[in-house]
Amino acid sequence: MGKGLTIGDFSQITHLSVKTLRRYHEAGLLEPDAVDPFTGYRYYSTAQVPTAQVIKRFRELGMPVREIGAVIAEDDPDVRSALIAGHLARLEEELDRTRAAVTSLRRLLTPVTPEVELRAAPATTVAAIRATVGHDAVLGWYAEAMAELDTALGGSPRTGPIGGLYDNELFTEERGEAVVFVPVAEPPATGRVHPFVVPGAELAITVHRGPHDDIDITYGALGTYVTEHALAVAGPVREYYLVGPRDTGDAASWRTEIGWPVFRTSAG
Repeated sequence: MGKGLTIGDFSQITHLSVKTLRRYHEAGLLEPDAVDPFTGYRYYSTAQVPTAQVIKRFRELGMPVREIGAVIAEDDPDVRSALIAGHLARLEEELDRTRAAVTSLRRLLTPVTPEVELRAAPATTVAAIRATVGHDAVLGWYAEAMAELDTALGGSPRTGPIGGLYDNELFTEERGEAVVFVPVAEPPATGRVHPFVVPGAELAITVHRGPHDDIDITYGALGTYVTEHALAVAGPVREYYLVGPRDTGDAASWRTEIGWPVFRTSAG
């Protein structure tokens, strides 16, 4: 039986350079199948080809050498799969953040003047959940609150779109009061759900289209409009979820109405 593949042959098969294979060896990622004690030549087996290719993919994806070593050294296939799945999940999250950032930057490079409507919103009776939350926890809190509202309301028909009220402190201090609500004729009082009246207000309103990754850009455009048109801010901002993830999985179809409470400081 021969010594196996030389490092040159193994390099040709795997498309990994000799320099890279030597580096993998030194890092303990891919030990040669045998090393000649007299010449120091490295010899590999064909059974090591898949392992070499796996390591290559992990390095291309930025997986730390220590983590790759743990995966390669793990004999239990279930544990190995869990390690790989955990890293892939992190990569997918990073990819989603990168895509969202790219989309936002493209919007910023081609700014569009928002379509803004001034609208007098009447007082609205709703079933609501109120809480003081941290800015980073808003999405999770919103999902839990909506699930509780769904349970409390059962099949009660809505009298308007689902919405939320968000105090300024939530943005300026990263912690503030939030209210999520569902307009219904007779709101119940159960658990955290209570009847509430969203006060009437004059609003400067624009619509954010698509997922909420770059909703801050729409906020910026609306805030700029309010400032430049001499409208004074008064009270928490409102969001009305006209179309959202509860309606469709197509994020491009989502429509969120942002209402900025204002009052005119001039006749214009």
